[in-house]
Amino acid sequence: MQQREQPFPQVPEDWQRALAIVAHPDDLEYGGASAVAKWTSQGKEVIYLMVSRGEAGIDSMDPSLVAPLRSQEEIDAAAVVGVNEVEFLDYPDGVIEYGLALRRDLSRAIRRHRPDVLVTINYGLKFSSGHLNMADHRHVGLAVLDAARDAGNRWIFPELMEERIEPWNNVRFVAVLGAGAEAGHGIDVTGFLESGLDSLRQHRAYLDNLETSAEDTYRFLTAHAQEAGRALGCEHGMMVELVLINEPWG
Repeated sequence: MQQREQPFPQVPEDWQRALAIVAHPDDLEYGGASAVAKWTSQGKEVIYLMVSRGEAGIDSMDPSLVAPLRSQEEIDAAAVVGVNEVEFLDYPDGVIEYGLALRRDLSRAIRRHRPDVLVTINYGLKFSSGHLNMADHRHVGLAVLDAARDAGNRWIFPELMEERIEPWNNVRFVAVLGAGAEAGHGIDVTGFLESGLDSLRQHRAYLDNLETSAEDTYRFLTAHAQEAGRALGCEHGMMVELVLINEPWG
């Protein structure tokens, strides 16, 4: 990441409620939790929505055992950064499909929670390192963007009106964490990096089964936050793609 003559603009923080939607337990903890810790320290409300329970994430354990384990680890991780509400949609891990069913379920959640902003993670084909991004991330991220618009239109998924869930057309933007070349904004997480790492540490079973050591993961995330911080003119930062939904131009 090359440093610019002027720091990247910061993600707006003049909002009160965020709904963070990702595919798996631990997705938000790989950097995003530091931003969440900052936001909740400001009195903002952040709600987590996991599309799956991450049951296919540990090769040595049967998915029936992994699902409750990773769900609890996510609840514990969320609590570390001030998030008290974690929901699960129970889509099958590893084979989440983009489509109307997913858009409908995400629209329902957006209508129910009525957030000012949405948060998700990189939905591109590749990470900035060149490594392939997994299909679950891509499909969920794209569905989040579409559901942000769907939720505000009563004639899209009219069955939600039958459930007496009113449209919600006040999502200002989607903050895409871990963005690569599309990143045009940043979040200064100076002072909150360690809280984010503590959140990740709650995923003990998952981390213990990775090919790389947990300490290597913490070092990688720290170095990544330092690199982003240099681009943002701060100690620790995070690069973000900001997708405008109802945010005014200017």
